Amino acid sequence: MGTTGESPVAVEEKRVTWAELYFDLVFVFAITQVSGLLHHHHDWAGVGRALVVFVPVYWCWVGTTVQANIRDVDNPRDRLGILAVGLTGLVMALAVPGAYGGRGVLLGAGYWAARVVLLLLVVRVPGVWRGPYGVGVLVSGPLLFAGGLLPEGPRTVLWALAALCDLSAPVLLRRRLAAVAYHPVHMPERFALFLLVALGESIVGIGATAAGVPLDAAELVAVTAAFTISAGLWWQYFVHAADAMRHAVTVAESRRDVIRRVFQYGHLALVAGVIAVAVGFGETVADPRRALGAGTVALLYGGCGLYLLAFGYTRWMMFRRVATTRIVAAAVVLALAPAMVRWPAITALVALAVVLVVLNVVEHLRVARAGTAAPGGAAPGEPVAAGAVVGPAAPVAPVAPVAPVAPGAPAAPAE
Repeated sequence: MGTTGESPVAVEEKRVTWAELYFDLVFVFAITQVSGLLHHHHDWAGVGRALVVFVPVYWCWVGTTVQANIRDVDNPRDRLGILAVGLTGLVMALAVPGAYGGRGVLLGAGYWAARVVLLLLVVRVPGVWRGPYGVGVLVSGPLLFAGGLLPEGPRTVLWALAALCDLSAPVLLRRRLAAVAYHPVHMPERFALFLLVALGESIVGIGATAAGVPLDAAELVAVTAAFTISAGLWWQYFVHAADAMRHAVTVAESRRDVIRRVFQYGHLALVAGVIAVAVGFGETVADPRRALGAGTVALLYGGCGLYLLAFGYTRWMMFRRVATTRIVAAAVVLALAPAMVRWPAITALVALAVVLVVLNVVEHLRVARAGTAAPGGAAPGEPVAAGAVVGPAAPVAPVAPVAPVAPGAPAAPAE
């Protein structure tokens, strides 16, 4: 890894380990559980409760990813640590369906245990107790555990406070953290894999629902449209954005700030949007001739709109440029949502699929034009479309410098 994590220096390539990939399997199940919770309660209150439960699940994964990024985890001690966090993640996933019932304590205990394990893995790093890992053990973990002992109303409030503590800790404690030697290749790869896990849930939402109903013409059209939507979401990220994000981390003046803004926060919105769409698939594919309720439309169209708007946020954070095509597409999706309440589910699916196909075609054409606009192709580093980058030196928004660490002092990990 680089010595500071803050300047675009050449680094040895770091790949995702087999232990991390096995660890991700737990979160495949966890996302399915969160989707199930949202499926049964998708009014505004239900969405809020599902989000409050999803944040600790997501932050547990983020903490493990950061720890694996800044350390060499391909050794027995760290493999066992990752597996231990995986076990606590499995406990949390099992608790999700009854999180607001009899399994609230189990969810809080699982999260608190995960944070303790993660802190123990990096406990030798000076100042770690004053960073986000310490917040997880001393603040958010106890809040989640205590919330599980309370009735549903106070429990939700306490859990929301715990989620806020976790999400705000990297910002509030930034100046107290030393520079972190983030690896620029490993981190984007890990978050891309997590988004792929969420997209896998959308496939499950289509297939599991369609497998239990007659496959007539309307059902097959609905399945095709739903798959087109899922593939369109995948295309937006892995064709038009993933390379730009990886490049932004590589050349950033402060990798920590780019990783915090683009990956830890931006991907929370991206994954939440995909989960909402996946739950919407379960409602629409089940009976494509039935008119949808407002809640299902909000999940399907609202989730897609959130996903596209999140790219607007990430592109601005990376390049200080507006992702015009995606913002326009998000506006179209959200504008269509009220009308879709009165139309059959198959119409809602087809309309959303058409919007995403058109968006991807437009962005493909913009990238192609940018590649031929100048002699020899696009100007090096010129970001095109909604996040794609052509050339080796895309501009990255300047970020505030971090305080230097004493020579030889290890950096405190920051989530």
